[in-house]
Amino acid sequence: MKERILIKLSGEALMGDSGYGIDVKTINFISKEIKKISELNYQICLIIGGGNIFRGVKGASEGIDRSTSDYMGMLATIMNALSLQSCLEKIEIPTRVQSAISMSQIAEPYIKRKAVRHLEKNRIVIFAAGTGNPFFSTDTAASLRASEMGCTKIVKATKVDGIYDSDPNINSNAKLIKEISYTEVINKNLRVMDLTAISLAKESNIPIYITNIFDENSLIRTLKEEGNYSKIN
Repeated sequence: MKERILIKLSGEALMGDSGYGIDVKTINFISKEIKKISELNYQICLIIGGGNIFRGVKGASEGIDRSTSDYMGMLATIMNALSLQSCLEKIEIPTRVQSAISMSQIAEPYIKRKAVRHLEKNRIVIFAAGTGNPFFSTDTAASLRASEMGCTKIVKATKVDGIYDSDPNINSNAKLIKEISYTEVINKNLRVMDLTAISLAKESNIPIYITNIFDENSLIRTLKEEGNYSKIN
């Protein structure tokens, strides 16, 4: 029986060195990293943020209605999901995009049983449009889908190696925290994922791993609990 995992990619990671949008070189690198895992004994769910295109909270702070702003952010995640699907299929990894917002011409609607069937057929399922509800982040969507799919791990692949005891950009002596409890993350208000996501993962007892997607083979090493990563459990 293959282990089922969920990988949460930050939208900002897709920008590469650009200040906005999708960097093709970067998304191709990420796709190859995901392919390495797909060739091992894993069933893979994916969720991507939309911060490289539009961030709902920022839009709301600049005067757009918060619900409208969040729906715009969900549309950004669909664009990212389609981009990643295209890159994965170019390297012969079968995928399906399931959207929490109905968009039948380009993605399947989110149906749990159908998603499970895709995973059992060794297809990667990319969940787009978050939870389909405003006021909930793609981090929360990651914990929700991981719980629904029965995933054993959540890997948040971002731009940093993990959780540090202080800002590594400011303090050169900052130390990587290898393991930390859900409760400690919540009590210290650590901004690795939003607190709703952490609480849901805690309730479902799914460990969260934070790692740097740009460190080659970091996903494989993290799943084996090797190399640089932080684990929340």
